[in-house]
This record gives sequence, structure tokens and C-alpha cells, in this order.
Amino acid sequence: MELRPGLKLKSAVCSTEIIVVGGSGDVDVTCGGVSMVEPTAEASEATPVDGLTDGTLMGKRYTDADGSIEVLCTKPGDGSLGIGQTALALKEATALPASD
Repeated sequence: MELRPGLKLKSAVCSTEIIVVGGSGDVDVTCGGVSMVEPTAEASEATPVDGLTDGTLMGKRYTDADGSIEVLCTKPGDGSLGIGQTALALKEATALPASD
């Protein structure tokens, strides 16, 4: 799937929905090990891959190891986000400098 910022995707295996925040190119974004689809696509009967069911948290950002892809979870679900079979990591908030 051709990614671009602002692209909305939904999971084929659970209720997870995301928006692409950063990154572009032909990337296979998955949830539960199954490729995510456009929000207008019909629901499928896919089942998640074992080990990729840690779930997603609403309002949290997920990124790949090198930070080239970043997505925002807009609806939580049971599947883990990933690129292919590689799980995305929860992006930690950066600390702001103290102002004195």
C-alpha cells in the first residue's frame, strides 16, 4: 500500500483504526499480522497471527525501528501494529526542557 501522511486505515482482524502521521512509500502496514485496509473496505473474517495480539492504545503513536514510519491510533483494538511481521514500537513522549 502506498503510504502518505493523513491516510486512514483500519484493521481486518479487530477494531483498530489509525492515521499515518509520517512516512511514505510502498509499505505493508499490518495489524495482528494481517494487512490493514482502507476504512471503506468490507469487513473480513481474518484472524490475527499468534504473538501479534498485544493490542493498540487510542491516542498513542507507533513507529518503526528507524523512525521512518509513524502512525497514530484513533481507535483501539486487540491486534499489534506492524510493518509486515515486524511489530511497531510505542513512541515515547520526549521531555520538554525546563524553563526557569
